Amino acid sequence: MDGGSYTDLVAALVALGSLVGFSGLAIYAIRRAKAARRRQIDEAATAPPAARTKRPALKPEDVDGGAAEEEPSASTEPLATAPSAEPLPTDQPVPVSASPGGAREPVSPAEPGPRQVLPGGVLHLPAPGTPVTPPFPKVPSALVEKPRGPERPMPAKKRDVAALVPGLERTRMGWVNRLGQLFAGSKQLDPALLEEIEKVLLTADIGVRTSQKLLGEIREFLDKKAIRDPTAVWGFLRRRSVEILSMDASAVDFAAAQPFVLLVIGVNGSGKTTTIGKLASKLQSQGKSVLLAAGDTFRAAATEQLEVWGAKVGAPVVRGKEGGDPSSVVFDSVKRARSERIDVVIADTAGRLHTKANLMEELQKVRRVAGKALEGAPHETWLVIDATSGQNAIAQAQVFAQAMSVTGIVLTKLDGTAKGGVILGIADQLRIPVRYIGVGERVEDLREFEAEDFVEALFGEAQAGERDVS
Repeated sequence: MDGGSYTDLVAALVALGSLVGFSGLAIYAIRRAKAARRRQIDEAATAPPAARTKRPALKPEDVDGGAAEEEPSASTEPLATAPSAEPLPTDQPVPVSASPGGAREPVSPAEPGPRQVLPGGVLHLPAPGTPVTPPFPKVPSALVEKPRGPERPMPAKKRDVAALVPGLERTRMGWVNRLGQLFAGSKQLDPALLEEIEKVLLTADIGVRTSQKLLGEIREFLDKKAIRDPTAVWGFLRRRSVEILSMDASAVDFAAAQPFVLLVIGVNGSGKTTTIGKLASKLQSQGKSVLLAAGDTFRAAATEQLEVWGAKVGAPVVRGKEGGDPSSVVFDSVKRARSERIDVVIADTAGRLHTKANLMEELQKVRRVAGKALEGAPHETWLVIDATSGQNAIAQAQVFAQAMSVTGIVLTKLDGTAKGGVILGIADQLRIPVRYIGVGERVEDLREFEAEDFVEALFGEAQAGERDVS
């Protein structure tokens, strides 16, 4: 064998020996690792259950409709920081342990059935026949509705007579002031004074019928009480005014129907559209949704005026074609309000002269069509009267009431006239309740009518030494 071959043979043997040596070391290391793993497994099998970290109880938002949610993950925070859970009454608490694979199994056998695991590592098994419910946590007291106590009566409506005084200034400085001067300047009643009282009442636009009625009652009052003190008669007139203006009619309940349909009628220029806008604003401020029906399809710019109010108060407006049928506008408005569940529909109508029979018939048609769109509609029909029209307003109210079954009066523009006494004639002759009065241009100047407040603001302070003899 030459030298080169011998060198190659030695190199090959060295390489083979190295390979065998490394393989043996690898096998030895593998065997040692397996032996260590077996010892670890044996120690885990014989060791007592390891203490488990306590977990926080379920939060209210982790429970959905009574169904058990996924088990919350373990927390390293102390139990004191977690919300306390209300313990669930159980019959068979059984301790549990964790296997090397992480499975949770009871140490002792138990009867088959639903199992509930609560925080703390306890498996609760209900007794046979016991209904099983998930472990709900204690609900925070802030989320529990407390029993309500007896309802307190609503506070009495706050009187605001002073706010009425400026709006009634002209009327008060007119016939009311003249009456006051008559009573204050006389020491006793005589026929001449009664004649002066009659003149004042007749020129106060109260109306002949109501004026004669008041004069007759004054004479009867004087004969019955044998009183000759003018201040006592002054007090009698104030009291009778309250009685005339007071009605037994209950307040309007806008929640009585859904939608509640209010029909507003009156002659041109009486202030219907402005009254509708102000009323819509008041209802919106009370949380009611309002829809406006532009039923005045004949007056130029009437629809545009109502749309301005609708945009101002946030109320939708249903309009029709100019010169179109107002009944169709009201019908569409009621149908839309029903589909959109709007609370109140306020329907404007074209101004109608009370002397025109054919125009009044059109208003009657609007009323009938509203009833077809919703049974019982319109629920209220209000007549808007301009106080500056004086005694003519009484004639208007009589004709409208006969044709349309008017349920309420709105008297506007009281701040611009000395003829506010017309309200006494309307209330006395028609016995229709006055719902609102207008004493200014602002929304808040459309005020709910209160007879006592109105008379107090109208007559002002009692005359010196006034006697109120019943």
